Amino acid sequence: MSEDFYCQALGMSVLRKQDYFDGQFTLTFLGYGDEVNNTVLELTHNWSQKKYARGDAYGHLALAVTDIYATCEHLDTLGIEISRPPGPMKVDPAEIIAFIVDPDGYQIELIQRA
Repeated sequence: MSEDFYCQALGMSVLRKQDYFDGQFTLTFLGYGDEVNNTVLELTHNWSQKKYARGDAYGHLALAVTDIYATCEHLDTLGIEISRPPGPMKVDPAEIIAFIVDPDGYQIELIQRA
């Protein structure tokens, strides 16, 4: 479910995926380009884990976009929850931000620099 969200809704690609049979988990690396020149997101699936609890030591991811309004409109058509619609950041109106929610309930900030 999370892999589909990041690939289909946010346009990332699966860069590599590996099952670790001895450890009973799978690692999936997603991103917008190769790992040498780009930041990637690592998703871990522990096979015995049915449901994960969100911890309180995590803030959110942030992704830069070129047109935040069009991006949010597209995500809305996909049924993605937009928890904060696009608008200027209070402390820096030159940046336009929005927040969306991934399938696990994590917040993702979208940022467009004006």
